[in-house]
Amino acid sequence: MKLYPIHITNFKLDGGAMFGVVPKVLWQEKYPANENNLCNFAIRSLLIDTGERVILIDNGYGDKQNKKFFSHVHLNGGDGLEGALKKRGYSLEDITDMVLTHLHTDHCGGGVKYNEDRTTYELTFKNATYWVSKPQWEWAMNPNKQEGAAFLKENLMPMLESGQLKFIKKDTDLYPGISLRLFNGHTVGQMIPFINTGEKTVVFMADLIPSTAHIPLVWNMAYDVRPMDMLKEKEDFLNEAAENDYTLFFQHDLYHECVTVHKTEKGVRLKESFKLH
Repeated sequence: MKLYPIHITNFKLDGGAMFGVVPKVLWQEKYPANENNLCNFAIRSLLIDTGERVILIDNGYGDKQNKKFFSHVHLNGGDGLEGALKKRGYSLEDITDMVLTHLHTDHCGGGVKYNEDRTTYELTFKNATYWVSKPQWEWAMNPNKQEGAAFLKENLMPMLESGQLKFIKKDTDLYPGISLRLFNGHTVGQMIPFINTGEKTVVFMADLIPSTAHIPLVWNMAYDVRPMDMLKEKEDFLNEAAENDYTLFFQHDLYHECVTVHKTEKGVRLKESFKLH
């Protein structure tokens, strides 16, 4: 089994939204903000080549939204989705499975694109099965007012209409060595992939813990729809990660790609930071 980081781009979000109740005087030491209070975060996907399947986890914003939309997220850096795959020796057609942790725009927008003459939409990965949790899909079809703007029909309906979309209803083993577990604090039915390489377990963090700055229990995002559930989920996961020496792969951390954690007097904290390769 081979694992490759796919650095699609970076984007900028409001520091207050990303760190919730944590005072700026604390979070800006770890994530400096610009004059508009924006912090730069990464958008990384993870490519898994099992020898039989080529699996991509999440796919970024894509490029089909208008200039006004992208003016709010300030994309910068990275290799682009197709460029990052090509850098690793893969094409869009090579992807057999597109695993979507959840359906917020920065995680699934790249899975659907315009056709050649921009008259309709088509799937970016024509040979892939698209996987999403059933609870997340149903939540996205009837979003609350907080999340409504994060679920875009042009990202979702082409997947359903293609016939290539399949649903995960509960914690499951997708393929040997790759399991998907559902969490509900950030959004209902977020799927977190656990990848057992035979040597270590790599966990794709998505928005369960978006960056190393979010490891302390109360350092959570204002975007989380169920904050108390998030606290419990994160505490349980971090204890498990420390006990089992998991490698945490961060989708959004600009400064740290992977870390391990350990238990301290202050709770679970970062132990070691490193690149996946």
